[in-house]
Amino acid sequence: MSILVNKDSRVIIQGITGSEGTFHGQQMLDYGTNVVAGVTPGKGGLKALDNTIDVYNNVKDAKIATNANTSIVFVPPRFAANAIIEAINAGIETVVCISEGIPVKDMIEVKNKLDNLKTTLIGPNCPGIISVDECKLGIIPGFICKKGSIGILSKSGTLTYEAIDQIIKEGLGVSTALGIGGDQIIGSDMIDILKLFNDDPETNGIVIIGEIGGTMEVDAARWIKENCDKPIVGFIAGQTAPPGRRMGHAGAIVSGGDETAEAKMNILENCGIKVCKTVAEIGGNMKKILKGVHNE
Repeated sequence: MSILVNKDSRVIIQGITGSEGTFHGQQMLDYGTNVVAGVTPGKGGLKALDNTIDVYNNVKDAKIATNANTSIVFVPPRFAANAIIEAINAGIETVVCISEGIPVKDMIEVKNKLDNLKTTLIGPNCPGIISVDECKLGIIPGFICKKGSIGILSKSGTLTYEAIDQIIKEGLGVSTALGIGGDQIIGSDMIDILKLFNDDPETNGIVIIGEIGGTMEVDAARWIKENCDKPIVGFIAGQTAPPGRRMGHAGAIVSGGDETAEAKMNILENCGIKVCKTVAEIGGNMKKILKGVHNE
C-alpha cells in the first residue's frame, strides 16, 4: 500500500506551462502518475505536455471537469500561497508544494485555511512525494526507487534520495517516500505523516531524517514511544553545525537546548529509535532491525 497518493490519485499540476511545471510534469507523466489537468491563469483552453493535458484557468474549473483530488504546485514563491489556497478552496484533498521561499505571512494565511478544512498539504520547499510504482508528485527521481515496505519521511530533500538509495542497496524497498519541507511554516509535520505510516498495514518499517533546529523531531520521537511499534531508524543532519548558525533550511537554526543534533539524537535513542551516526548506516540498520523482528 501507500500513503496520501496512489495509482488512483487524479492529479492537477498548478503552473503546468512554466519551465518547472513542464519539465517535472512530463517526468511525473512518464512515471505513470495519473495527471488529469493543468492550471495556469489566462491559459485555459491550451494543451500542455506534448498536447496531452488540458489546461484550465483555475483549480475549480479543472476539478469540475476532471474530478481531480490531488494537486502539485510549481508556482513562483510570491504566487504560491494563493495557488495553495485556491486548491484548498476547491476541495482538493492532497496538495504538494515544491516552491521555496514563500513569505512567512503568506504561509500563516495558508495554515489558517488548513486548520478549518480537510486538505493535507505537503511542503512547501520540499521534493514532493512518491508512492513507488503508483504516483510521483514533485522532483524525487523515480528511477532510484523500488517497491517495498519501508516508509521514508525527511526534512531534507537530497537526504530523502540518499535514504531511498540506502534502503534499495540493502535489498529492501520503499512504500512511500516524502519530504515534508524545510521552511519555518509547513503544512504537515512529522507526527502527521508518522500517523499515516503507522496505520498503513504494508509499511513495515520507517526511516525519519531530521535536522538541527526546532523541536519537531523531539515531538515525533515522543509520539513514537507512546504510539508506534514499527521499527524506526533515524538520522539527524547538521551534527557539526555551531549554535546559532542556519544550515540551508529556514527551519534549521539552533537556538540551544533540545535543538542541537546531539540532543535530538539522544532523545530519539531514548525513545526506542535506532539512530544512525551517518547517512550510510540507514539501510544496514533498517535491515538488521527487520531481521531481528522477524526472528522473534
